[in-house]
Amino acid sequence: MKLSYYPGCGLSGSSKELDTSIKAISGPLGIDIVEVPDWNCCGGTSAHSTGHFLSFALPARNVLKAEGSGCDEFTAPCPACYVRHYLAQKDFNENPKMRQHIENALGQKFEDSDMKIKNLIEVFFDRVDSSIVKKPLKGLKVVNYYGCALVKPPKTFGFFDDPENPTSLEKIMGTLGVESIDWPYKTECCGASLCFTNQDAVWKAGRDILQVAKDSGAKAIVVACTMCQMNLDMRQSQINKKYKTNFNIPVIYFTQLIGLAMGIPLDKLGFDKLYVDAKPLLQSLNLI
Repeated sequence: MKLSYYPGCGLSGSSKELDTSIKAISGPLGIDIVEVPDWNCCGGTSAHSTGHFLSFALPARNVLKAEGSGCDEFTAPCPACYVRHYLAQKDFNENPKMRQHIENALGQKFEDSDMKIKNLIEVFFDRVDSSIVKKPLKGLKVVNYYGCALVKPPKTFGFFDDPENPTSLEKIMGTLGVESIDWPYKTECCGASLCFTNQDAVWKAGRDILQVAKDSGAKAIVVACTMCQMNLDMRQSQINKKYKTNFNIPVIYFTQLIGLAMGIPLDKLGFDKLYVDAKPLLQSLNLI
């Protein structure tokens, strides 16, 4: 299967470990990654402050670039990027006025966009089965943290998983041999990009999430969102300093654990990029 891949600004920089782990596991799982040619920033949340057309046009251009790549599916691993591209395609196909605007801007006519746009969990969900597991991750107890963007709002993204109690990551982790602990903070917001404008709000949200994860008995947090990972991992030391806590909880991408169970070496999965080192935990469980 050929997958049109939009790395975006995050996976090209601050979330390089996610990009590394995706590329490490895709080939063995039968996925041929094709990067969107000449891609541009999707605008994230910032483009909305400028205007609706810009917030539509930036991701729409990427989708239209991907249409000619011969791929079956499109993914933007960052959930914010995924949301922008999914909604841009929907707007392009259903809103003639917006479609005319983008065609005028690009100086080209386009057919309807029928490429399947998937979030990252969707891409790997049906490809992770017991046949790929070379080293079951027995003894690893985690909580799975989806954040607020992947399954909400329900009317738009509820088709993928339950918006209040998603279980797709639990199913993947179960296949890998990981024990998933149920907890009430699966879809709580980490503060997202408020880290740039209101750090206190992000620190408090992160403190609450980390505390509930710790109280549940989890030894690590599994994530699929770049912003969630950054706020809980990179800012964990800041949270400890502010609240005088002693959290030392690795925040690991689910793709990294898939690769680990497949027998791929840690240095090929970006584990060295994590701020809270996961190696001591994995070593204590004889997983590395």
